[in-house]
Amino acid sequence: MNTLLSTLLPYGMTWAEMLLRWLHVIAAIAWIGSSFYFVWLDNSLEVPTDPELRKRGVDGELWAVHGGGFYNPQKYLVAPRSLPAHLHWFYWESYTTWLSGFALLSVLYFYRAGIFIVDPRVFAWSSPALAGLAILGFLAVGWLVYDTICRLFGQARGGDRLVGLLVALYVLAAAWLACHLFAGRAAFLVVGAMLATSMSANVLFWIIPGQRRVVAALRAGTHPNPADGKRGKQRSVHNTYFTLPVVFAMLSNHYSFLYEARHNWLVLVMLMLAGALVRQFFVLKHKGKWKWQYWGVAVLLVGSLVIALAPLPAPASTAVSDAPVAFARVRAIVQQRCILCHAGPAASKGIRLDEDASIVSHAQDIYQQVVVTRAMPLNNSTGMTDAQRVEIARWVEAGARR
Repeated sequence: MNTLLSTLLPYGMTWAEMLLRWLHVIAAIAWIGSSFYFVWLDNSLEVPTDPELRKRGVDGELWAVHGGGFYNPQKYLVAPRSLPAHLHWFYWESYTTWLSGFALLSVLYFYRAGIFIVDPRVFAWSSPALAGLAILGFLAVGWLVYDTICRLFGQARGGDRLVGLLVALYVLAAAWLACHLFAGRAAFLVVGAMLATSMSANVLFWIIPGQRRVVAALRAGTHPNPADGKRGKQRSVHNTYFTLPVVFAMLSNHYSFLYEARHNWLVLVMLMLAGALVRQFFVLKHKGKWKWQYWGVAVLLVGSLVIALAPLPAPASTAVSDAPVAFARVRAIVQQRCILCHAGPAASKGIRLDEDASIVSHAQDIYQQVVVTRAMPLNNSTGMTDAQRVEIARWVEAGARR
């Protein structure tokens, strides 16, 4: 019974991971798509020339063609004289993205915190559970700090720039701290999840409640509080700048050379900044302002990282020698250091190393991950030694034969 459970549980968790990741990506596409569309729409509207439209309170309109049809979206300065019975609200895209993302974080990271979150080379947590609680703290504190900055400085003259500067400094500090507490892969994800939490919290606590108060006031025949619209717009704009940095953080777990870099926190911040600058270019472009300098700085940031992270020749201690290494020795190393994640139908990334033929067929993958990038074992949780990496290198360079 225990053997069956130990087999079915990882298999079931793998299915849960796949389905949650699928849902998360679908919801994120819907949320980001609607966010990008409305930012573009707001910046692309033109003052109507039809007197009848202006009489009705239309402040901006746009004609567009898509999919064989013509569309004429219109934006009212406040609201139409009488609200229609049905209004479409954009919020479930946000909530579904966050909930599915948190569930995926739980299944993938919290479930195996000792492997995915804790790296003793970075910080010696007394228990994986404590490291998991610290991640929850990052999400909560991140939102509280960001929200406090917006409350204190968001309404002052020049407040948007000050808020942007303070939030950027906080992200810098959070990235540094996360990369000194958690495994690099988890640290990148945590900082991205922190920003994503603030994005969804903006929708939950500011944007939607403000819209509901405006609608309630209009239906009651009273004047809505203009602060609700202003604050909701401010938080919505913040969300659009967070988007590309968050997307990068979500994708970064596929690229160990980034999160395993010596100053990985700086790598994370520079690539997030590049994403925000690219988004700024497109926001201004929608207004008819082509500010190519934002692209220039973004390219400079990425280019400097390409050069800085370029691999160096292997040190002499790991150089390949002519001494042969028997396959039996390689099999023993793999069984000792790799089987934890790469065995059975639920093997990580679908790479099974519990059979001789599989070890040989994945020899180049093993060489890349174990010898070149040294990304595996993940966070070196199984304690692979440098000498064992050398043995694997010699075996692959000699032809990877059984």
